[in-house]
Amino acid sequence: MTRRKKAPLRSLSDEEQTQLKKLRRSQSQSSASVMRAKAILAVAEGSDYTSAARQVGLRCGDTVSKWVNRFNIEGLASLQHRHGGGAVVQYSEREKQRILDEFHRQPERHKLMCL
Repeated sequence: MTRRKKAPLRSLSDEEQTQLKKLRRSQSQSSASVMRAKAILAVAEGSDYTSAARQVGLRCGDTVSKWVNRFNIEGLASLQHRHGGGAVVQYSEREKQRILDEFHRQPERHKLMCL
């Protein structure tokens, strides 16, 4: 017997349904976004969280439950990948300029030939 869903999937608008179906078939988007779209559509079509998870290659429906809850709040924006943790790389203006200068510098080919 399955548990009662704490936050069932809200009804999808026509535009959301169209975008989810388009994303489900996409080969150029990230695989994580495609997985989320497939799971959301499976739940919208009547699957429970566990079977939706199995359809996208997951073992447990808890992840799909989190995706559905996030989709209910954020809509289509919830399908995009977010920062996964760790320190955010921050460069000062001086360091950024040094990187750009190095990128635009012409290689010194005569030094490369003399090994």
